Amino acid sequence: MTRIFQYLAAILLVLGMAVPALAQQLADDPQLIFQKTTVWRMLSPDATLDTYVIDDPLVQGVACYFTIPKVGGWKGWAGFADESSVTSIACRQVGPIKITAKFSQGDDIYRERRSLFWKKMQIVRGCDAKRNVLVYLSYTDRLIEGSPQNSTSTVPLMPWGTEQAPQCGDFVNK
Repeated sequence: MTRIFQYLAAILLVLGMAVPALAQQLADDPQLIFQKTTVWRMLSPDATLDTYVIDDPLVQGVACYFTIPKVGGWKGWAGFADESSVTSIACRQVGPIKITAKFSQGDDIYRERRSLFWKKMQIVRGCDAKRNVLVYLSYTDRLIEGSPQNSTSTVPLMPWGTEQAPQCGDFVNK
């Protein structure tokens, strides 16, 4: 019986490390803009609020800025801490919009592991075709109980210089 638990633990460990590595292929790694220390620790890493930016991989001209808390201490440094479910996001048009491929409502654009096995933070994209607005949602979920913590941001598709804005509804898989 002990052997079965050892095998299961080994399988879960391998899956816990492999799945986040595959998920990171959704978009380039986000760029850290800055960190703000929230809990100072003398002999171990501080707890921080980390603010990142990531470009939407299918929509050129849109960047999403998000902030997530990072647990400090030795557990946080080693990756064993259960990170907070709180997220915030603000997405903006930063250039002419060009949608490079069709997408489905709620497609992931970014995913990050927030605990050793069960929790992940995700950013997903949708389209409000009636108003020609891209909608971005950041949330953290758990395998078993989920999390109500979330944040939403919108990007109205507007002309940029002489470039006309595309209609996001034309690119949504039906």
